[in-house]
Amino acid sequence: MVVSRDKTPSAQETVTQMAQAPGLRGRLLVTIGMLILVRLGIYLPLPSIDRAVFANFIKLSQGNNPFLGLLDTFSGGGFSALGIFALGILPYINASIILQLLTVAVPSLEDLQKNEGEAGRRKISQITRYVALGWALIQSTGLAWWVITSGSVLVNGLPVAVQKATTSAGFLGLEFLQGGNLVSPVILLPFVLKTMLALTAGSMFVMWVGELVTERGIGNGASLLIFINVVSRLPNSFNQTIQQTRANVESGDRNFVAGVIVLTLVFLAMIVAIVFVQEGARRIPIISARRQVGRRQYLEKTSYLPLRLNQGGVMPIIFASAMLAVPATLATQFIKNPAFSQFVAGYLRPGSWLYIVLEVVFILFFSYFYSSLVVNPVDMSQNLKKMGASVPGIRPGRATSEYIERVLNRLTFLGAVFLSIIVLVPTVVESATPVRTFQGLGATSLLIVVGVALETAKQVQTYVISQRYEGMVK
Repeated sequence: MVVSRDKTPSAQETVTQMAQAPGLRGRLLVTIGMLILVRLGIYLPLPSIDRAVFANFIKLSQGNNPFLGLLDTFSGGGFSALGIFALGILPYINASIILQLLTVAVPSLEDLQKNEGEAGRRKISQITRYVALGWALIQSTGLAWWVITSGSVLVNGLPVAVQKATTSAGFLGLEFLQGGNLVSPVILLPFVLKTMLALTAGSMFVMWVGELVTERGIGNGASLLIFINVVSRLPNSFNQTIQQTRANVESGDRNFVAGVIVLTLVFLAMIVAIVFVQEGARRIPIISARRQVGRRQYLEKTSYLPLRLNQGGVMPIIFASAMLAVPATLATQFIKNPAFSQFVAGYLRPGSWLYIVLEVVFILFFSYFYSSLVVNPVDMSQNLKKMGASVPGIRPGRATSEYIERVLNRLTFLGAVFLSIIVLVPTVVESATPVRTFQGLGATSLLIVVGVALETAKQVQTYVISQRYEGMVK
């Protein structure tokens, strides 16, 4: 097959290389095998749990707490299935975010990242693993006690029921009953310890799998694990949609079919918009100074400094959802106050005008916050000055940093507006149509799926180009 080394690999060349090139084929098989292994681990059940009782509890909890549905989507149904991989890659993701925040605040970590090179990055990775271990212990303990509140835990073969009791301070407490009699919470400690160890071990194994995929597979392992968890929910949603469509057609109701068509068109339009925005960047021209090497003088070279339109990716949406889930969690789990519960149910429910306004405000705030962590205009200006490069018409130093910051603020605002639109459109369309089978697969899931797919496709193309050059050398 004749190819041009200046062209992007075609689909035919990519598929051929994936099937014939040993290196690329091996990476592909490692990636697929590890992802299948992690998916199977989600369905290895934890012991001492009544599955029927817990399934009913999950349905009620997801209706009261939308953030739980988001976590269940990220874990690929791990929370509802309650397998040993229920936590999945979430502790590692949380640890990475924490280290990213600490790198800006702690000078020693910032020095490791910027000045120590590969050794410093390896040390930060090791610290991230330790933080992920601690975070997994905390999350697994919290998940164990949350499972206990469902009343599905079996101790010595008998279920332990849980009822809420109001303390003198107005907060909600818990009482544990077994066989109609009050029992001490101490009898639940063995279950908590076993669950904590199983979930933590599962999370550490998933973290190892993610790093193995990154090193020996294709794409970023952590991103691919979240990608496969989100995509795993699609077959069930498609199946439910087809069944409901068939039932409505047989009954003569055409509104559901029209709703499916509208929702499909909206999702396709959102995918196209996400691709454009994820790939969109403002390219600031950079001119390198002339260099004198011996008797030869090298002319100025023009390059570009790319600034992405959406620096934070999906993180502003996740942070905003987490903040808006706090009042609902307090109202249902900790505070027994009728006025507070009525306010949360009336004004802070998903889809209400106050909820939408606060979500847009939080997305705007976290977009600027996360952008300030990812991109530092002062460091960019200093690096350009060290390389002898400058922006045309802008003086090096402070003027360059102010110019980059001004451009970055405008891009961040446009990116935040785009994220807000992407979040609101599925909510509005789902409320206007009778289709409810795709709830939980909204803007966050689409951003993750499209972003990871683009990133992985680029890496596959990189491997194909490298194989092309190796073939030319041979």
